[in-house]
Formats: sequence, structure tokens, C-alpha cells
Amino acid sequence: MPELPDIEDYRAALRDRLVGNVVERLRITSFTLLSTFDPPADALHGQVVTDIRRLGKRIVFCFADVDPDPLYAVLHLMIAGRLRWLDHGAKVPGRIGLAALDVATPGGEPVGSLILTEAGTKKRARLAVVREDGLADHDRGGLEPLEIDRDAFAAAVTATNRTLKRGLTDPRVLSGIGNAYSDEILHAAKLSPVARTGQLDEDELTRLYEATVDLLTRWSATLRAETGDGFPTNVTAFRDDFATHGKFGEPCPVCDTPVARIRYADKETNYCPRCQTEGRLLKDRSLSRILKDDWPATVDEAESD
Repeated sequence: MPELPDIEDYRAALRDRLVGNVVERLRITSFTLLSTFDPPADALHGQVVTDIRRLGKRIVFCFADVDPDPLYAVLHLMIAGRLRWLDHGAKVPGRIGLAALDVATPGGEPVGSLILTEAGTKKRARLAVVREDGLADHDRGGLEPLEIDRDAFAAAVTATNRTLKRGLTDPRVLSGIGNAYSDEILHAAKLSPVARTGQLDEDELTRLYEATVDLLTRWSATLRAETGDGFPTNVTAFRDDFATHGKFGEPCPVCDTPVARIRYADKETNYCPRCQTEGRLLKDRSLSRILKDDWPATVDEAESD
């Protein structure tokens, strides 16, 4: 799922192409995409895009010139939704295409088409067309991690006692952090993903805050530099320069210990046993249940097998 740095990369590219221009037509080809019916989607036709915002992991297209009640289109890409910028009037791909937004200048000159795609059979991406009072329905309430100080961050994370992994990724706590960047943050902070938020000391909370700000700021800048004047084409949760996420079995860049993982349902957490859990291997709910006493307790045991 695209997270804060990815959404900010999309947002910058979309602002360059859309703000000040007109939605000529919205072509929806998947009946699952639209999650609202009032206002209708075609209410966007002919409207000027005035801003592109981020609301957590959602992209908000603003049409604030609509009088008297502004319109907004709220797009949640979910796990596999992606955006493409193509020539004006480009065809929506048949198997993975969901919609196209045809854009023109106020004078009617073609600008381009924003194409929404989603890989896989489960179509989860959603688009909502709402008015001002409907925006709140899409705001999960989490604080923006790059807009708060250390104390506000610590207060939010420790408000409830839960695993640190969940505390970072809960959109009601912090906005825009998901599975990938939480793994990277926890590795940088040298903290276990299953540590309890209510048991963190002041030094650990400071390390967590600083790692969060550093990782999100650095990756946001990196992605923007890679994209430049182009449009984001490599939006992925798996990057070569990541330390742990998606690196199961590969050496930790700090200590060379093989990266370990725990899995639950369709989610996976990657971590370094030496850097984050004092050498202990965390129990995977499914695999450890099968192996029982044969499940190694430490990385040293695993490496001696």
C-alpha cells in the first residue's frame, strides 16, 4: 500500500499537472471503484482543480471554486492501486484499469489523462466524491508524524498499550505509516516490533520519534528526486535500499544477521534479531504452532541448525 512518502510523490506530480486545469471527463470502467453516489461523479466535469492534498494514505482532489459548497474527490489506492499519467484520452487498460481523468486547460487544450489501475483480482481501491462536510468521514484522525514534536508523538504512541508495530501503523494514532515504513523505522530505532508502547522508556521514545522523522523525511526526498519532473512509476513497498522490509533471509546492513520475519494473515513484519530483539527470534503464529518445541528461541540456535 502506498504510504506517506509515496503519496507525497504522487501529490507533487499531480499538483504540477492538474492544479489550475479542468476535469474534462471522468471515465469510470469498474463498478467497484465509486463508493458514493451523491454528489454524482459527473459533478466533477468542467470543474477546475485547485489543490491536491494528502489525507493519511488518501489523495484528495480539491475543487474549491465550486459555489457555494466545494467538491472533493477522495482516492484511496489501497494495496495495489496505482496511477499513470498518459496522453489525453488514453484508453483505460482492460484487465487492471479502473478509471481515467481527462484533463484540459481552462481554454480547452488537452493536457493529459490520469489513469487509475489496480493489479490482482480483489478490487479494493475506492473513490468518493464528497462535499466539505463529507471529508471528515475519510479522516482516520491520526497525527501527521512530520508536523508534531517529540512530546506530542510520544503521547500519541503511548496513549494505549499495544505492540509497537500496531502503534505505528494505526491510522487513528499516526497518519500515513504502513507495513513497509514501520519495519524500517523500528530497525533504525533498534526496537522490537512486539515491544509494548506502554513500556517504552524516554530514551526509546526519543529514538522512535527521531527514526520516524528521519526515515519519512529522507524517503520522501529520495522519491521526489528520483521522479523529478516525471511521474512516479515505481511505487512499491519493496525497495533495494530498505534495511529489513521485504528482506527476509538477507543480511542486515548493520550487523549481517539474516533478517527474520513474523507473519499474520496476509501481513508480514521483517526485523533484525540482533539489532532489535537482543538475539531472540519472535514466534511466527503459524509456523511456530507447527514446530512447537523445535522453534528456535534465538538467532544463535537458528544459525547452529
